[in-house]
Amino acid sequence: QVQLAESGGGLVQTGGSLRLSCKASGDTFSKYAMAWFRQAPGKEREFVVATTWSGGSRYYIDSVKGRFTISRDNDKNTVYLQMNSLKPEDTAVYYCAADHSLTTAVVTGVAGPGDFGSWGQGTQVTVSS
Repeated sequence: QVQLAESGGGLVQTGGSLRLSCKASGDTFSKYAMAWFRQAPGKEREFVVATTWSGGSRYYIDSVKGRFTISRDNDKNTVYLQMNSLKPEDTAVYYCAADHSLTTAVVTGVAGPGDFGSWGQGTQVTVSS
């Protein structure tokens, strides 16, 4: 089972940028598809974006398209989430997740937490207005 550790969260003003990192350990990173979820206070955990083991395919929710970019470096066992043009509604705890493959739900944009088996502890992102 892979272990995941997020970093890079913080406080940023509206329109600012942050880059989150998720470092994997304990298993071969390139065997895993990776994703980012987020959970705002009082809300359910929400799928944000996922990528295949190679990084060649990426699936975003509409609200972050054009603003967020997922990438991965398999040599560094790390997946990144570059977040630009941040908005107050992006405020949430961001979680990194992994699984051996992407489900149809992920590909069609209706993924939920049950589509991924391994999780990090989360990192807080706060966007001030």
